[in-house]
Parts: sequence; C-alpha cells; structure tokens
Amino acid sequence: MKAMILAAGLGNRMRPLTLYKPKPLLEVGGKPLIVWHIEKLKNIGVTEIVINSAWLADVLIGALGDGSQFGVNIRWTREVEGLETAGGIINALPLLGTEPFILVNGDVWTTFDFSSLLNVELNADLAHLVYVTNPPQHPKGDFVLDQGRSYTFEQEHAGEALTYSGVAVIHPKMFDGLDAGKRPLAPLLKAAMLDGKISAQKMQAAWVDVGTPERLSDLDLQIRQGMYA
Repeated sequence: MKAMILAAGLGNRMRPLTLYKPKPLLEVGGKPLIVWHIEKLKNIGVTEIVINSAWLADVLIGALGDGSQFGVNIRWTREVEGLETAGGIINALPLLGTEPFILVNGDVWTTFDFSSLLNVELNADLAHLVYVTNPPQHPKGDFVLDQGRSYTFEQEHAGEALTYSGVAVIHPKMFDGLDAGKRPLAPLLKAAMLDGKISAQKMQAAWVDVGTPERLSDLDLQIRQGMYA
C-alpha cells in the first residue's frame, strides 16, 4: 500500500513562521510535523510515499530528499501553484497507481495508529475517512457518522457530526474522468456520500490541526511535557 502526504499549502495562517520554511517542516517535540507522519507510515510497513510540493518546494525536498534517511522511498510532485487537495492528488495519480492509498494532511499531528488503515476494505466504496471530535475552532463539524457510514448534513441522517481529521484511505477511482487543475476534495467526498460510497470511523486518539502559531507552540509544549507519551 502506498501513501500520499499533502504538503503543498502556503501556510498563510502560520506566518511569519512559514515565510522561509514550509509548514510541514515546522517542528513539534523536536521533529518536523511531516516527519512524524513519515515515521508512523514506516512503522506500519508503508514505505512508498508520494509528497506534493509547491510553496518553498526546494526547501522541503532538500530536507527530506528521497526518504532514505527515514527508511522509506519518497517520490515528489511539484505544483507551480497550489492545486488544492483533489487537484494535488490528481497530479500525483501516475505515482500512486490504481490501488487504494493512505492520504494524510501534512499539517495535522496525531497519535492515531495508522495500522488500522491497512485493514480497510473499500469494496465498492470510494473512500474511508477518519473523523475526530469537533475542535473548538470548528464546532459544527464537516460530516455525519452513523454506523460506519458517512453522510452530508444535507442528507439529514441520524448520527454524530464530526470533523474530518485529514487521514483517509482513498481509491483512485474517486478521480476518474476529472481534468487536472485546481480542485478541492470536499465536493467529491460529498458527491460520493450522496451515492452511499464513503465509509468512516471516529478516531480514538489525540489529534491537533496545527493551523496557527499558537497551536503549534501549545502542541510542542505538550509533547515535551510528555502529555502524549
């Protein structure tokens, strides 16, 4: 199984920290955010990793290289301008192949055990999403989880409103027939939910959307204090 880490964002909310360093290289607990993901993937035997890049791409690629320092094989895609999530994935499909892959947002941090993703069987589904309890900055959530299936709010389905964690298993078929270019992922997920083709689970682990300098420093302090040991 392969994995893709999304790392092409501008990191505007993290400025001035991201003026000279791409957001995935910002450190918590003495380690870049993206390296936490790489090591977690390596630990479950996922060593073929695709990473997209745009903002300060040369800095990011220069730091991580081909992945050999982590015991993995990293292959890179470059985006002249950020293509958003779905656009970045479509651009990387030639490297990802035709089988389901793990997708991870480069700007989140979690203690979630990725090994459960290896057991996900999509069958006719197009994706399996991992959700978290709604954080303070996103109280209404993104989607609804009910008995292992995911629904949009428009479907008015009973269940718990939760936030997408940025961790998923995606089938390349999700992008069949779509042209390259800037394209967000959320509309594709919603369309697939309306077709009943998205499964999901709620994460039982620590998770932080490292979206502001304050959250970055808070997480760094918590890790160093052993809160997540």
